[in-house]
Amino acid sequence: KATPTPVTPEMERVKRNQEIISSVLYKENVGKVTPTPITPEMERVKRNQEIISSVLYKENLGRATPTPITPEMERVRRNQEHISSVVYKEGLGKATPTPVTPEMERVKRNQEHISSVLYKEHLAKGTPTPMTPEMERAKRNQENISSVLYSDSFRKQVQGKAAYVLDTPEMRRVRETQKHISTVKYHEDFEKSKGSFTPVVTDPITERVKKNMQDFSDISYRGIQRRVVEMERKRVDQDQENLTG
Repeated sequence: KATPTPVTPEMERVKRNQEIISSVLYKENVGKVTPTPITPEMERVKRNQEIISSVLYKENLGRATPTPITPEMERVRRNQEHISSVVYKEGLGKATPTPVTPEMERVKRNQEHISSVLYKEHLAKGTPTPMTPEMERAKRNQENISSVLYSDSFRKQVQGKAAYVLDTPEMRRVRETQKHISTVKYHEDFEKSKGSFTPVVTDPITERVKKNMQDFSDISYRGIQRRVVEMERKRVDQDQENLTG
C-alpha cells in the first residue's frame, strides 16, 4: 500500500515553475520561421492536386453493380432485427419491482430536508444594506423615468387609434333596453317634480349681495356704454376731418 503525499504550497510553486520553464524551452527550440506568401501558381497547383487525387480515388474504386432489394432480403432483415431485440432483452435479465414503503418515503423526505439545510448553510449570510435618502431618491427617479417611458410608449401605440367593438344583435338589444329604461325614469322624475318648487329664504344678507351685484352690473354697463359713445364720437370727428382735409 502506498501512502498519499499531501500537495503543499511549495510543491504547487515548483510545479508551476517547471511548466513555465518547459514552455520557454519549447519556444526556444522551435526557432523562427519565415512565412511564405500563397501565390496564384501555388493555388493552381493545389487545385490540380485535389482533382488528381479525386480521379485516382474513383479509378481505384472500380465499378459496382447495384443489387435490387428483394422480398427475401426484406424478410431476412426483419428477422435479424427481431433476433437482435430478443437477444438484447435476454441480456438485460429479469428485474424485481420493489414497492415504495412508508419507511422509504420517510427516508426520501429526510434526505430532501438534509439537502435543503446543507444548501442554505453553503449560501453564507448576507449583510443587509440600510436604505439611505440618496437610494430613496434614486429609486423615485427610476420610477418616474419608467412611468414617463411607459406613458410615451402607450400614447404612441394607442393615440389616434379607435377601439372597435363588435356590434352584435344582443348588444343592440341591450342598448335599446337601456334607452327605454332611461326615458321611463326621466318621465317619472319629471312627473313627480312637476308643479312643485323649492322655496328660497330671503334674508338681509342675500338682499344686500343681490343689490351689490345689480349695482356692479349697472356700473359696468354704463361704463362700457359711455366708452362706446366716446369711440363713436371720435370716429365721426375723424371722418369729418378727413372729408374737410
